[in-house]
Amino acid sequence: MLVRRAQEPGRGMWTNPGGYTEQTEPIHVTVEREVLEETGITAKVDRIIALRDQPRQVHNLYVAFALRYIAGEPRADGVEVDDVGFFTASEMQGMNVAGLTKWLVDVAKSSAVSGSGLGLDFSEYVTSEQNWLFRPHSGRAQAGQGD
Repeated sequence: MLVRRAQEPGRGMWTNPGGYTEQTEPIHVTVEREVLEETGITAKVDRIIALRDQPRQVHNLYVAFALRYIAGEPRADGVEVDDVGFFTASEMQGMNVAGLTKWLVDVAKSSAVSGSGLGLDFSEYVTSEQNWLFRPHSGRAQAGQGD
């Protein structure tokens, strides 16, 4: 499933749905929420298929997931997205698809064939009674105890 971006950067480009996590929101909830908001499709996270790390002025860590379709008909949100749909690889060849999205589609196809992908752990956060690691501003990781 691809969405056509209605805003810059990348206005008019076809990309995978995506977005940013809200404070304290688990990443799998973010993915499912963003897909629903942008496309009207209810889906559940299945596995991680790719990571992209772009250290720059604002560090960008991009996590791409394979999702399982649950329900809904594709509809654009009309704000971030002005079109949405399911497309074959042949149909995508004639579309203005972002390079990263083309790469993700290739990775997803190969992951589906091989059955590979990273497993996900949806268990609760580590509680304050347990040991934890933190990284102070010095950049050095230090062990700590719960508060």
